[in-house]
Amino acid sequence: MRAITDDVSVVNEKVLARGGDRARIADGFVATRSAAVLVLFGGSFAAAADHPGGVPADADILLTERASTMRTHGGQIAFPGGARDPGDDYPVGTALREAWEETGVTADGVDILAALPRFPVPSGFEVTPVLAHWSRPTEVRVVDEGETARVTRVNLRELLSPEHRLQVSREIPGMPTYKGPAFVYDGMLVWGFTGGLIAAIAETAGWDVPWDRDDVRPLEEMIAETGGRQVSGFAVEPPR
Repeated sequence: MRAITDDVSVVNEKVLARGGDRARIADGFVATRSAAVLVLFGGSFAAAADHPGGVPADADILLTERASTMRTHGGQIAFPGGARDPGDDYPVGTALREAWEETGVTADGVDILAALPRFPVPSGFEVTPVLAHWSRPTEVRVVDEGETARVTRVNLRELLSPEHRLQVSREIPGMPTYKGPAFVYDGMLVWGFTGGLIAAIAETAGWDVPWDRDDVRPLEEMIAETGGRQVSGFAVEPPR
């Protein structure tokens, strides 16, 4: 992951440029609160010579599925994370606290690699992704069923394989058409902030295997195909 940690701004630039000039859209967002998410990679830290970017066979990433009953972001696939609380050692403390509250991840064994620059998002938050490696993994689980429906460690090679990748599009009133990278894997549709960040990290780190970027499908159609649990509208809480 040295390509990322050596210049963390590259990931942000790729996220904001996904599917068009997202930076211009982001300029219109007014951020009033701070949030952080934990982008936690598990598996071997040593590079594998037999795969693009050296992705180890056991490399994985921790994702959650928000409860479908949540008022916002219902059913969406997310990184553990949330809003900054008073007294947090922001952003690392916020990301670790939220991850523990949602999944049971303990800070012991989580090695922080880098904090990316903040992303302004339409919900009024600036979100800081905290990249980390899980050197001593512990058991994870759904801590609060009212907030989280699923906690899962997803194999990174499988998630990034071409058959699991596409782009989704959505018309947004008063704004350019949204188009961005997505992943369909194990009954999950990963898109939006989460999908865009995973795609940007993979591209920056050299993990990508060539995939069909012209495969663009309507977002609502893909939500229906993966169980219809997700809410696609803009949210008023920090993206997970």
